[in-house]
Amino acid sequence: MFELDGTLPLESELRVQIFDYDLLSGDDLIGETKIDLENRFLSARRGVCGLPKRYYVAGPYKWRDAELPRQILEKWCATQALPPPVWRGNSQVYVNGKTCCLRDYETRGQVHKDWGPPEERLALYTLLDLGLVPEHIETRTLYNPLRPEIPQGKIQIFVDIFPKSATIPPPINITPRAPQDLQLRVIVYNVQEVVLSDTSFTGEKMSDIYVKGWLKGQDKKQKTDVHYRSLNGEGNFNWRYVFPFKYLPAEEVMVIKKKEHFFSLDKHEEKHPVTFVCQIWDNDIFTPDDFLGLLELNLNFMPKANKFAKSASLDDLPDNEKGKPVPMVSLFDQKNVKGWWPLYEEGGPDTPRELTGKVEMELEILSKEDAEAKPAGKGQEEPNENPHLDPPNRPATSFLWFTSPWKSLRYIIWNNYKWYILGGLILLLVVAMLGLFIYSAPGALSTKLIAKL
Repeated sequence: MFELDGTLPLESELRVQIFDYDLLSGDDLIGETKIDLENRFLSARRGVCGLPKRYYVAGPYKWRDAELPRQILEKWCATQALPPPVWRGNSQVYVNGKTCCLRDYETRGQVHKDWGPPEERLALYTLLDLGLVPEHIETRTLYNPLRPEIPQGKIQIFVDIFPKSATIPPPINITPRAPQDLQLRVIVYNVQEVVLSDTSFTGEKMSDIYVKGWLKGQDKKQKTDVHYRSLNGEGNFNWRYVFPFKYLPAEEVMVIKKKEHFFSLDKHEEKHPVTFVCQIWDNDIFTPDDFLGLLELNLNFMPKANKFAKSASLDDLPDNEKGKPVPMVSLFDQKNVKGWWPLYEEGGPDTPRELTGKVEMELEILSKEDAEAKPAGKGQEEPNENPHLDPPNRPATSFLWFTSPWKSLRYIIWNNYKWYILGGLILLLVVAMLGLFIYSAPGALSTKLIAKL
């Protein structure tokens, strides 16, 4: 917002220029636009200040002109050599051969609490019907004097002109909306029916499962620990993600400020839908991890969670192949949601989407003040509260094989090959006894023969 003083007609041209900022050298002119202020000031359509659609005396749309609508109407009639407006009460006015009635403009019969007097409202409607300039934002093309025939972009502005002899209204606040500081907490409890992508050296189908999550647009991703050797597609985690973010309720978007590249001086602002992405992976040590499934939840418009895992299916997603209507909820309205959602892998042009697992989660939205009053750490770190998360109850077969050799012997080798091991030990014992017999038999026989002689 710029406030400038000028004298007409001596200073009749307003020039708006856009520059490219340079840290070390002089700034470069990108383009400029020129506005004839005298032409606007003398215009028969009163181009000094646009007229709004309604006359408000309070609120964000409060009247911002130096003159009231009735004063403008009387002055405009005088400048156009027309008879002054004739009022019949405060709901009818005769102007330029036409009678204007308030009820013709306010057909609903409801009066907003911030509207002004009826005669001012009627005067405003009449001025708009007479073709005076309405309130609007101008979009003007920028040109560079070095290349006057090539547009250099566009700029959106509005220009108000007020005489200093009048009571100049205070400038309107055009500061961009300040986003709210919020925090998203996601607790991953369990997964079920996850596809088993690996085969152990004993021939068992298994997966080393972990869950990765992030807010789309943010670079920082969080993931759970690994549930090793899941043999039935189940995984237990009790793991918390914590994502602070900035949110604009009016636009229902998340605001992210970051530099475009390392040498950028300032951060630029991006706006994204608040979308939580949940992915499930199979952990591999010597090869890249295998992607197993995906779930994306727009927190303003997300599918309702299921209470039980068996109820979760691909039909719960809003873009399901059957076109089935799905109940949707907003996490910003409910604040807390818990239940089961399906995980899937996108198919190709000729293959349908495949169900690859189900995840049980709890999602919660907190304000900055609530988050400070109810602290909670990531994962199972302290402070492990709100709610407290116990260590996951995993089966004894869940371990990393090369870090637990005794468990590997017990749960992998012994469970799968115990009869072979027992048979081998018995066979070795028989062979050893037979070898001992063969070794000792000749000596025993010769001793008995010599004793008889």
